Amino acid sequence: MSEESAGVEVFDVVSIGLGPGGEAGASRLAGAGLSVVGIEAELVGGECPYWGCVPSKMAIRAANLLAEGRRIPGMAGASTIRADYAPVAARIRNEATDDWDDSVAVERLESKGVTFVRGRAVLRGPTRVAVADRIFEARRAVLLNTGTKPFVPPIPGLAGLPFWDNRGAIASTDVPASLVVVGGGAIGVELGQVFARFGAKVTVVETMDRILALEEPESSALVTRAFVEEGIDVVTGAQVTGVSHDGSAFTVAVEGRADLVAERLLVATGRRPDLGALGVAAIGLDETARAIPVDGRLRAAPGVWAIGDATGKGAFTHVSMYQAAIAVADILGEEPAEADYRALPRVTFTDPEVGSVGLTEAEARTAGLAVAAGISDIARSARGWIHKAGNAGLIKLVADTERGVLVGGTSAGPTGGEVLGLLALAVHAEVPIASLRSMIYAYPTFHRAIEDALHDLAKNE
Repeated sequence: MSEESAGVEVFDVVSIGLGPGGEAGASRLAGAGLSVVGIEAELVGGECPYWGCVPSKMAIRAANLLAEGRRIPGMAGASTIRADYAPVAARIRNEATDDWDDSVAVERLESKGVTFVRGRAVLRGPTRVAVADRIFEARRAVLLNTGTKPFVPPIPGLAGLPFWDNRGAIASTDVPASLVVVGGGAIGVELGQVFARFGAKVTVVETMDRILALEEPESSALVTRAFVEEGIDVVTGAQVTGVSHDGSAFTVAVEGRADLVAERLLVATGRRPDLGALGVAAIGLDETARAIPVDGRLRAAPGVWAIGDATGKGAFTHVSMYQAAIAVADILGEEPAEADYRALPRVTFTDPEVGSVGLTEAEARTAGLAVAAGISDIARSARGWIHKAGNAGLIKLVADTERGVLVGGTSAGPTGGEVLGLLALAVHAEVPIASLRSMIYAYPTFHRAIEDALHDLAKNE
C-alpha cells in the first residue's frame, strides 16, 4: 500500500513502462515485499507481445510454411499452394487478446502485488513522477522501461501520409498488391519477405550500401540473393527524396532512378526513445540523446535505474529481461554482477535466418584486436546437401588470435538462430578455440558446419 502526504502517493518503487523487462522487474520487486506502482501509457507487456517479436514471428512462420510448400517439387512430388493471409491475421489478433486488449496482462501484474496506473508518466525529479494530476514519490527507486518509438525520417512529403510502421503492418488484415519498404534493417526485411511470400510485389530501399548493414557483409549478400531469387527487389545506396500519396497508391522518389509506385508503404528506419516526453532533464540527463546512459548495474541517476530499448544496449526482449534481473538485484541491495554485453545474441528471422553474437569482423578490427576469420558454406555441408531446397547459409567465426578465443560469430541458414546457441556460449564463456576444435560435432547436423568454419579459421590464424 502507498502512503499519501499532501496529495502525493508514496511507494517504495515507481516503475515507468511495463514492457517485458519492466513488468518482470515490477513483479519481482513486489514479490520481495516492496510497495510498487507500475505505470504504462499503452499496453502492459510492451511492443513484443502485441506488435513486435511474437506476432511478427507468427507471420514469418506462416510465410515460411508457404516457401517450404513451394520447395516440394523435385524433392517430394508436386505441390499446389494457395496463400491466404486471413488465418495469420486472425491468429495475431487472438494472441494479442482480442484486438490488442491487455486486461489479462494487467490482472497478471496486479496478482503479483503491483498497483497499476494507466497513463503517461513524466519525471519531476529523481524520486518524483507525475501522471496527469497524480503525483508519485519513490522511497527507494524509480525504474524506467519506456522503450522506443518508430523513427520517421524527414523525407519531404512523408509526414501525415497513411504509411505503415511495424504496427500498421502487423495490424493489417490483408496483403497489398505491392509494397515499398523504406529501411533494410531487421524489421523491414522480415516483414518485406512475409508480404512477398503472400503475394505482394515488394521493393526494399536502403540508404546504406547493403541491407542488414549491422551484420557481416556475407550475411547481407546471402539474404540479398535469397530475396532476388524470390522476386523481391533490393535497392541499396539509395536516397529517398520524396513521397506522395494520391489516395490509392504511394509514389516514392529515389535519387538517380525511376519513381517507385506501390499500394502500401512501410517505413522501417529504426526506433528511438522519446526522452523529452519522459522528462529526463529532471534527473540531469540530456533529452536529445539517442539513449539513456546507464552503468553496469543499470543506474541512470541517483535512485533511478533504466532498462530495455531506451538504454541503447540492444532493442531485444532478451536484453530487457537480462537488464531487469540486474537492476532488481541492485535495487534490493544484492550486489549483482555488472551487465556484460560481449556475447549479446541477435537473430533476424528472414529465410535464411541470420543469427549473430559478439563482434563482427570489422568491429573486432576497429577494436584493435588480432583478428582472424573462418567461414563455411552450409549448402556444402552434409546436412545442407540433404536439406537441398532452401539450404543457403554460412557459419562465420571471428577470433582474437592473441587470446585464442572467439569474439564473434554468425550462423545463417535454415536454423540459424538455433545453431547460434553454441557460438553464443563459446563467446560468453571464452571457450578456447582449441577446445572447440577438439569437440565432437553430431553428423549430419547444421551445427556441424561450425567444425568446417574452424578448419577455415586455422588457415587464417
